[in-house]
Amino acid sequence: MDRLEEFIRKNREALDANSPSADVWRKVSEEMKPKRSVKRWLAAAASVAVIISISFIFYQIGKTSVNQELATASGKELPARLQLREAEAYYTNQVNALYNEAEPLLASNPELKSELNNDLSQIDSIYSDLKRDLRDNIANEEVVEALIRNYTIKIEILKDMLAILKEYDNNEKKKSHEL
Repeated sequence: MDRLEEFIRKNREALDANSPSADVWRKVSEEMKPKRSVKRWLAAAASVAVIISISFIFYQIGKTSVNQELATASGKELPARLQLREAEAYYTNQVNALYNEAEPLLASNPELKSELNNDLSQIDSIYSDLKRDLRDNIANEEVVEALIRNYTIKIEILKDMLAILKEYDNNEKKKSHEL
């Protein structure tokens, strides 16, 4: 290397006098640019494949969980409707039995019969409103409980009215026997 350095120092002015052409500099800069290799393209394709695979997996997991939630919700809905129908049938039979028992006693008191029918129709209109609410959300336990409370109120009214009518009827019978 010493001889090369020595040659460059001695001939520096002659070497610096000529500068390379623009064509030479262009070729040098092209050679210095990194070339895109097949490895780079394979790496990019592999990363895209990984991203798509992960996205697909998350999509499937989400889809599966939504399907399970729907199955669970519909599974809850069916027994809830069945229970509601059974409760409606039970309470309707009780209400009808009490009303049929009170009807002969109400025949002699048309004012009481009118008042009782008015009260029962108000309760029935509340029941209709609750049924509309229930159509929106069958699994809502509060609405089902309100429906059952509606029936129990109806039954209590009928029981109270029947007790009053029976007591009144017994008093009337005692008075007629005393005469």
